[in-house]
Amino acid sequence: MDWAASDLGERDLYKLLVNTVLPRPIALVTTIDEKGRANAAPFSFFNVFSHAPPLVVLGIEGRGGATPLKDTMRNIRETGSFVVNLVDRTMVAAMQVCAIDFPSEIDEIAAAGLDTAAGAKVAAPRLAASPVQLECRETVSLSLGTRHRNLVVGEIVHLHIRDDIVDERLHVDIDKLDLVGRLHGADWYLGLGDRFQEPRRTLDGWRQRERAPIPKGEVS
Repeated sequence: MDWAASDLGERDLYKLLVNTVLPRPIALVTTIDEKGRANAAPFSFFNVFSHAPPLVVLGIEGRGGATPLKDTMRNIRETGSFVVNLVDRTMVAAMQVCAIDFPSEIDEIAAAGLDTAAGAKVAAPRLAASPVQLECRETVSLSLGTRHRNLVVGEIVHLHIRDDIVDERLHVDIDKLDLVGRLHGADWYLGLGDRFQEPRRTLDGWRQRERAPIPKGEVS
């Protein structure tokens, strides 16, 4: 089946995209407003975009009504910074609490039982439980389409990785990292346990394979 994107409604496009682009990494983003109040919210329209310069991208959908911007987007506009806290399996329940649309007087970080730590380069706090925390400064934000959607590009200015996960050679133990990704529909996630390796091909290797005789009984 195939469709022109323009022929699909917003909800149908969302359903098809989030059920096919899988798994999606999760950014539990912490920000702070001009009054010093902290906020945390998860986003799966997120990824690392470049290493030189080191950039991340966030897709932040707005809300309707008198306050169309989510707290995360408003805080980024006010302060120009944020922290991406990656989510491991132990943090999933707390992440779900942070996703609740709390009234402004409730601190979702405290409600989730999460401890914070000060950033090294930005004002926004880090989540101490997160195995990887990326302090970012806003590079550019673009308002796109309806519903006050924003694409945020942030430059990573400081990285924190838990000591038992990375060694002095910068080798990361992904089993200890134990990150989760967002899957299809509501409430489905995936860990790093089911993985496989496929060596990257070289041009010379491909040419040698193409010139090699096909063994008897093997179908080309």
